[in-house]
Amino acid sequence: MNNTSKNTILWIARVFVGLLFIFSGIIKLNDPLGFSYKLEEYFEVFHVVFLNPFAVFFSIFLCALEVILGVLLLTGVYAKKVAWGLLLLIVFFTFLTFYSAYFDVVKTCGCFGDAIPLTPWQSFSKDLVLLLFIIYIFAKKNDIHPITIQKRKQQLITIFTVVVTLIFGFYTYTFLPFVDFLPYKIGLSIPAQMKVPEGAPQDEFQIIYTLKNKKTGGEKKMTDKEYLSTKIYENADWELINSSEPKLIKAGFQPKIKDLNVFDSQGVGYTTEIFENPYYNLVAVGWNLSKTNKKAMGDINAISINAVENFNIRTVFLTSNSAQDAAVFSKDLKLATEIFYADAVPLKSMVRSNPGLILLKNGVVIDKWPASALPNYNQLADKYFSQQ
Repeated sequence: MNNTSKNTILWIARVFVGLLFIFSGIIKLNDPLGFSYKLEEYFEVFHVVFLNPFAVFFSIFLCALEVILGVLLLTGVYAKKVAWGLLLLIVFFTFLTFYSAYFDVVKTCGCFGDAIPLTPWQSFSKDLVLLLFIIYIFAKKNDIHPITIQKRKQQLITIFTVVVTLIFGFYTYTFLPFVDFLPYKIGLSIPAQMKVPEGAPQDEFQIIYTLKNKKTGGEKKMTDKEYLSTKIYENADWELINSSEPKLIKAGFQPKIKDLNVFDSQGVGYTTEIFENPYYNLVAVGWNLSKTNKKAMGDINAISINAVENFNIRTVFLTSNSAQDAAVFSKDLKLATEIFYADAVPLKSMVRSNPGLILLKNGVVIDKWPASALPNYNQLADKYFSQQ
């Protein structure tokens, strides 16, 4: 193979790996809090939950590192160091995705955030392909030449990439993702995201039956479909001695929201009442009360008091904590909002903030705000409540 062909292959590898790393990093930096939740799952699997307080830091650092390595690979700056960084990072990621897939411990790796959900085995396959490309890049690292040989310009490229990447990550963490890939984004109807269309495919399960021949003592296994189609149950020579647990072999239609169940302290369901309210209503979310910003929650409480007094706007507060914890929290802040309970997973997805505020009308997400950028009552009244 001549030098031109070798250079072409190296360029293809660099472009493929570089762009994929940049894309992956930006997608996750768009929602660093969401990726931090995924890291906490891994921390739990490997019994290092003491790292949970640093999950957001690791999230922004790892995502920024992906983007930085991708940019430097494309520009050829610090090629040897970048090649080492890529190799170490992909080996680490490949191990994580294999472990997740083989032991079935983390259902989605979060490689591309919520934009492109991948199963653990899909993630592992993707990392294997990347590993092959990166090994080639590592072997040819001496053949990578920077776009500029001036050290000053190389430093400026690196510093600019690092600064812009980190600013982007901290901005989206402080406020909200630029692009919301979750089913609670502005403009979507929450009830519509929860519905299963009539006639939609259902989950298909398989049961394995073990039968024994009374005459010969021989055993055989067959699926539930074979058991019914052959009508072996009518044969007196065979008896059923065991059946397996139902195993999912083909998933049916899955609604975008399938785990949202809101209830009061007595266990009475309020999901429909809250999310199909035909009028404006406010939903405050504080999934973990020990981490909820109390000042922001106080501001939300002030909004709710004015909204109900002047426009009869209902405000509810959703948390995943116990009723006892919520009662203490409510008393401490003198909350006027109704308190309901739900699982932490959907609450984390509703708004990437603790607390966060959502404005709904007829189940449609009209707008939402993080703790760092809450509107005041007058803004809501002028823009929404006085217009209904």
